[in-house]
Amino acid sequence: MATLAAHTPAELAPSHWSEGKPTDDDLSHIPGDAGPPLIGNTFRMLADPHGFTRRMVDTYGPVYRSKALGGWNVMLIGPEANELVLFDRQKIFSSTQGWGPVLDKLFPRGLMLLDFDHHRADRRALSIAFKPEPMRHYSGSLNAGIAGAVREWGGKDMLFYPAIKELTLDLAADSFVGLPFGPEADRINQAFVDMVQASVTPIRKPLPFTQMRKGVKGREFLVDYFTQETHRRRAAGGGQDMFSQFANATHEDGSLMPVDEVVDHMNFLMMAAHDTITSSATSLVWQLANNPEWQDRLRDEIVSVTGGVDADGRTRPIAYEDLGKLELTEMAFKEALRMIPPVPSMPRRALKNFEFGGYRIPAGTPVGINIHYVHHMEEHWPDPDRFDPMRFTPDKVRDRHKYAWVPFGGGAHMCLGLHFAYMQVKILMAHLLPQYRIAIADGYAPDWQPWPIPKPKDGLKVRFERL
Repeated sequence: MATLAAHTPAELAPSHWSEGKPTDDDLSHIPGDAGPPLIGNTFRMLADPHGFTRRMVDTYGPVYRSKALGGWNVMLIGPEANELVLFDRQKIFSSTQGWGPVLDKLFPRGLMLLDFDHHRADRRALSIAFKPEPMRHYSGSLNAGIAGAVREWGGKDMLFYPAIKELTLDLAADSFVGLPFGPEADRINQAFVDMVQASVTPIRKPLPFTQMRKGVKGREFLVDYFTQETHRRRAAGGGQDMFSQFANATHEDGSLMPVDEVVDHMNFLMMAAHDTITSSATSLVWQLANNPEWQDRLRDEIVSVTGGVDADGRTRPIAYEDLGKLELTEMAFKEALRMIPPVPSMPRRALKNFEFGGYRIPAGTPVGINIHYVHHMEEHWPDPDRFDPMRFTPDKVRDRHKYAWVPFGGGAHMCLGLHFAYMQVKILMAHLLPQYRIAIADGYAPDWQPWPIPKPKDGLKVRFERL
């Protein structure tokens, strides 16, 4: 559940906070490109964000400025840049002012949009939902929900991305909210879909018949629903689903988190979880389809742990305590996250003057890091376009820069739900691979939409052939 979610390339995130915004002269010493008059580099980046970044780095180096949507953004490229921005020892960078222009209308006060003391306090309170007992409960729900869905996938051609998206939404309603699959869960899921789509629409006002209007209406519904539910669950007490855990979360002084903050965190978590897990599970299935020898290796590992398929032809669930034994499966997932990170770039805004790469960057500057680019740098990842889970053996991880692989972010904003993401994908593989071979047509290579969150444009055409 990567801290969820890159809804536009970091280069495109405009500053909506004009106070202290640097002038053209303030940034003139940083190499870069303003692009064509009026429109800047906006359409160049939209057309091919990864190619645009490569061209900019090749031309200007690992620190460059680019103008889009009427403002300059400074990009910092490389593991050292990732460490500077994500670890943020000196509290230079605001996540609130980086993500806010993209997400604040629909997902205000989500954990990723908070800074410093407020972020730390809320993160501590919410961490109760990811402790062993709740996680054990989620694993039971995930095993049951995934097993039922995967049984329906066998022996037919299908589009994997929409299928896993629907399943992930249903699993979120079950594990996160504690709702059984059904009409109420469907309405909640649709509200989240509308909000996510609205977060990246170019029309930023909720005018009639626009996607933003749908998103705002979806938010209104969910705020009302989660507010009532928070009060109900506090009165009832207990509950192992994530929402019940959040509803009863307390700060260090023992006070309950305010209801409106619980609601905002729940809205953000649901959005972030289902979008990023959908993307990362799809990229793993694509890589396994394209590398069948790794299907065999993961299948052997899973069967050795769970026993595979029982006498009735049903896959056996994997126990929560056994998830750590799926070491190769985790390495394969990490490699899929390297190749297609669900959060391709991250925006921030500088609160102080700082220096990086020999350049002085003034306070107020919108800055960003590019995770996808760093995940494909040959000096850290030889032959970077090749799927090779063995890159994540302990010795290779130890020898590599710690911030060369950051699909879950890092530092104080490291994804709170990363272990939930590992768990969900491992359980998916535990039910998928023992009964199916993932097959694709000869020569098939889907074109991936690189942002806001990566996905195959054709939905990923696969066939699950029964073993």
